[in-house]
Amino acid sequence: MEWVTVILTVFGLCVFEVISSIDNAIINADVLATMKQKSRKWFLFWGIIFGVFVVRGLLPWLIVWMSTSSIGPINAFIASFSGNSSVVEAINSSAPVLLAGGGVYLIFLFFHWWFIEPKNYGLIGERFVHKQGAWFYAIVSAVLAFIVWFTLKYNPMMAFGAVVGSTAFFITEGFKQNAEQRERELKKKGSIGDASKILYLEVIDTTFSIDGVLGAFAFTLSVPLILIGNGIGAVIVRNLTIKGIDKIKKYAFLKNGAMYSIYCLGLIMLLDSFAFDIPFYIPPAITFAIVGYFFWKSKRASIKGFIKDVE
Repeated sequence: MEWVTVILTVFGLCVFEVISSIDNAIINADVLATMKQKSRKWFLFWGIIFGVFVVRGLLPWLIVWMSTSSIGPINAFIASFSGNSSVVEAINSSAPVLLAGGGVYLIFLFFHWWFIEPKNYGLIGERFVHKQGAWFYAIVSAVLAFIVWFTLKYNPMMAFGAVVGSTAFFITEGFKQNAEQRERELKKKGSIGDASKILYLEVIDTTFSIDGVLGAFAFTLSVPLILIGNGIGAVIVRNLTIKGIDKIKKYAFLKNGAMYSIYCLGLIMLLDSFAFDIPFYIPPAITFAIVGYFFWKSKRASIKGFIKDVE
């Protein structure tokens, strides 16, 4: 792999990890503000160890193994860090299943934000769509049915991958909703111990890391590059949690940029699963363009005195 490809891919992964983890950073900062200094330091140190090296380290390998179960967990791990041609070929042959599942997951994630989640309205039509939230489940069910019907004719295992991606989305979304409820309880009950808060933060960090890792496969199937890009991004998010979260909150439309990037990456993964030849520079270029636009829009809104965090 040429150095230009490597650098562009890692940089794209880093930007995507940071921008898709904004909510995670805000939640961490809000909860850490209620904890003792010693507990904060413990979480920020061991949280990086667990979040970056354990979750973001093991999850790509686990996904590769599950999508290529025939090679076994040991070979999947070895293939993640070596160039064994036979094992790599097995992984590439199973890539459509992984890409179909990841694509469905990301597209459902976008639709959930588009229809249901509170947001700052950054584009024309977002307010209207948000008011139609009751249609979310109907639309994603129809989308899944269409994808499964289409992939059954092309590759039945891709249809299974799409269903797994849908299942993974609803499982992680359930954890996130439970975590949001837990956060509200933590704010109301100051008596809850720091140990419980740390456990909560680790759970919510794990669910957010799934979004970043699955989206990373739209950039590359190379696990080492995913580890490097996502790892750097995760460290940056931790740094923002400590020092710059108030500044980040001023950029009202960064979440919009993250979600539109996720939608485009989901489409790219689906196209890749059907053997469309997507140049390596397309995912990073799309991410930079979308995030850059909404960063500029946020900056302009901040200058004009945009006040409300959520409409």
